[in-house]
Amino acid sequence: MTKKILSVLLACLVLFGTVAVASAAPKSQQLQFNSDGKFKIIHLTDIQDVYPMVPAAKQFIKEILEVYKPDLVVLGGDNTVSSMEDKEASIKELCDIFVDSGTYFTQVFGNHDAQQGYTREELFPMYQKFGGEFFLGFDAANADGSDMTGVGTHNLTVKSSDGKRVAYNLYMFDSNMYATDENGKEVGYDCVHPDQIEWYKATAAKLKEENGGMTVPAMAFQHIVVQEAFEQLFCKSTVSLGSAGKDFDGVHYTYLPKLSAIKDGLLLEAPCPGYYNYGQFDAMVETGDVKAIFSGHDHVNDYTVTLNGINITNTAGATLYSYGKDYIRGARLIVLDEKNLSTYETSSITCAEMTLREGSLLSQTEGGMSKSQAKVALAFGKLLRVLVKMLGLFTFFSDKVC
Repeated sequence: MTKKILSVLLACLVLFGTVAVASAAPKSQQLQFNSDGKFKIIHLTDIQDVYPMVPAAKQFIKEILEVYKPDLVVLGGDNTVSSMEDKEASIKELCDIFVDSGTYFTQVFGNHDAQQGYTREELFPMYQKFGGEFFLGFDAANADGSDMTGVGTHNLTVKSSDGKRVAYNLYMFDSNMYATDENGKEVGYDCVHPDQIEWYKATAAKLKEENGGMTVPAMAFQHIVVQEAFEQLFCKSTVSLGSAGKDFDGVHYTYLPKLSAIKDGLLLEAPCPGYYNYGQFDAMVETGDVKAIFSGHDHVNDYTVTLNGINITNTAGATLYSYGKDYIRGARLIVLDEKNLSTYETSSITCAEMTLREGSLLSQTEGGMSKSQAKVALAFGKLLRVLVKMLGLFTFFSDKVC
C-alpha cells in the first residue's frame, strides 16, 4: 500500500512542481479504434538522449508524429540519460513533443533511465506531470493492493470503433534493471517478476470475464527482451562456453545463429535478455491473449521471431546520441485492424527513410544526416535485409540441427 498512500501526497506535491512517487491508479482515458477500424501505435525506444536533445532526434520524432499520426506512442525505455541536474528538464523536453502535437503516449522504463541519481519511483511522476492529459501511464498494483515489483507496469484498453466494448488490450511491463544472485552479485539484466506475471494473468482473466468469456486480444511492450528470443535465435549448448557463448541461470547457448528463425528484420548484435526467466512467456502462451511482445534495449536489432504463436520483436533504437547505425536506427509502426485482431501490420521506420521524405527538415537539422548519406544508409539497410533472408534459406537445414 506504500505507493497508494504516497500517491495522495504526490497529487498535492506535483501542483507545486515537486517530484515524488508514482500514482497507483489510471486516469480517465479512452483509446479507441478510428472510424476506419484502424489503430496506430508508434514504438519509440532507446532515445537515450541528454538535455538538450540532439536537434535531429527531436525533429525525427516530430516528423514521425506528423506523417503517421499515431493514436498512441509507446516509449520503450532508456528514454533519457541526462545528468541528475538536467533530468527533469530532459523529461519535460521529451513530453512536450507529444503534448504539443496532442498525441497520447505512455512508457516503460529501461535499465539506464534511473542511473543518474533519481529513482524510477521519482522519475515516473515527472512523466505524469509534464505529459498531463496525454500521458496515459500509471502504476498498477497487485490484486491485494500491495506494491508490485518495478514501477509503471500497467495496461491500456482500446475500445471498438463504436465505443461499446473493449476490443484490444496493451500491456506495459517494467522489465526492471539488473539481476543479482543470492549473494547480491550482479549477474546480468533483470526481467519481469512473478508478481507482475500474476498481475498479468489476473488482468487478462478480468478482461475476458467482462467480454462475455471471450479472450481480449493483446500485445505487450517492455524494455528487456524475453529469454525465449535468444532460444529462437541461437543454438543451445550442453555446457558453458564462457566468452564464446552466453549463460542464463543454468541454460547455455552458443553464438551460432539460427538465421532461418528470423521472420523479418536484422540481427546485428546478440540479444541481451534477462538472466532469470520466471515464466512470463509461458504464461502468455497459456493465457492465449498476447499476439506479440515488443522490446528495445538492443539498439541495432529490429528482428521478429515467432514461438508458440507469439511474435517476439525488437525495435531498433531511435537514439542519435548513443550507439546505433544509420541504416537501422529509427522507430516502429504497428497498425491494428478491428476487422481482424488475430494479426497486425508492423514495419520499421528508419531515420534514413524519414530524411528522404519530401518536405523533411532532418537533413537541415543539427545532428542529422545529409540526403546523400541517407540514400546510402537506406540502400545498405535494404541490402542487408535481403542477405539475411538469403542466408536464412541457405542455413535452414543446419539451423534445424540446433
